[in-house]
Amino acid sequence: MTNKIKQTAVEWLIDMLVTENEITLKGENYKLFEIAKAIEKEQIKNSFVECWKANVPYGVECKLDAEQYYNETFKSE
Repeated sequence: MTNKIKQTAVEWLIDMLVTENEITLKGENYKLFEIAKAIEKEQIKNSFVECWKANVPYGVECKLDAEQYYNETFKSE
C-alpha cells in the first residue's frame, strides 16, 4: 500500500497559487485561505453526515447519492 499525501481542492489551489503565481500566505491572503479551508472541511463533513443520516450502507449507494447531494447543495440554477 502506498502512503500518498492527500490534499483537498482548496489546499491544492493554495499550493498552485503560491508556487506558480508567487502569491504569499501573509496577512489577508492567509486569513482568506484559512476561511476557505474551514468552509471546505465543513462541506466534506456535512456530505458524510448526510450519507450516514440516510442510513445507507457505505458503498455504491452513498456514491450515487453524492452526485445528488452536490447538485442540491452547491449547484446554482
